[in-house]
Amino acid sequence: MTTTDPRSGYAPVNGLDMYYEVHGSGTPPLVLLHGALSTTSVDFGASLPSLAKSRQVIAVEQQAHGHTADIDRPLTIRQMAADTVALLRHLGIDQADLFGYSMGSGIALQIAVDHPELVRKLAVASFAYNLDGLHPGLVEGLDQVTPEALAGTPFEQAYAREAPRPEDWPRMVAKVKVLNSQLPEWPAELVGSIKAPTLIIIGDSDIIRPEHAVEVFRLLGGGVIGDVAGLPRSRLAILPGTTHITLAHRGDWLSSMIGEFLDAPMPAS
Repeated sequence: MTTTDPRSGYAPVNGLDMYYEVHGSGTPPLVLLHGALSTTSVDFGASLPSLAKSRQVIAVEQQAHGHTADIDRPLTIRQMAADTVALLRHLGIDQADLFGYSMGSGIALQIAVDHPELVRKLAVASFAYNLDGLHPGLVEGLDQVTPEALAGTPFEQAYAREAPRPEDWPRMVAKVKVLNSQLPEWPAELVGSIKAPTLIIIGDSDIIRPEHAVEVFRLLGGGVIGDVAGLPRSRLAILPGTTHITLAHRGDWLSSMIGEFLDAPMPAS
């Protein structure tokens, strides 16, 4: 199977016809989880081809996003995590690596919390476990986003090209605004209890405060003198000259560091 001829289809899960693509081959598979308002093509177009050269990659599109149509229920991180787990069960996958970007990082974290047996390794880009991890004023600014303001962006263009009902774009933007106003906050102790080796990635000019990324790294065993204590089970990458949006376009950097992280031996218990 080549990355230019992906398997794709819809899986009936939780009342939803959920779209997915399968690229490459190898186990365990890597599951890609996109950001809000976005699609596989927008968020992973730069990194997916390289990632799929040495492993199977399953790209999932959540409710109301990309090829997956909306249904009559709100968007929540917990529900999208449950949808993703149901899809993986439908595909017969017992364990996978997860790479989530932005909204997708929250979905990945929720899966690791609710179904630790399913997650071998975890990569989260632009992840915050509470609202303090975001720059002040960000959530309020997101509430001002309108369909008109997004006209001509890659998000709007991809939706018009890929969505089953392109006329639902304003409906999707409205649902994402509600989602952003109700972002989950996980207790620090719960984040620290995750056993899966984790790669934390942000841009140095991301929507996530750098201090918060370091805090997450420490919660997951980082912040030690590696030459003395040994490398921790988790890693931290801060990409220079990189914003929240442009992080997803750093295909060479992302595929290289994520690939090496996934290929590294599992740490001793």
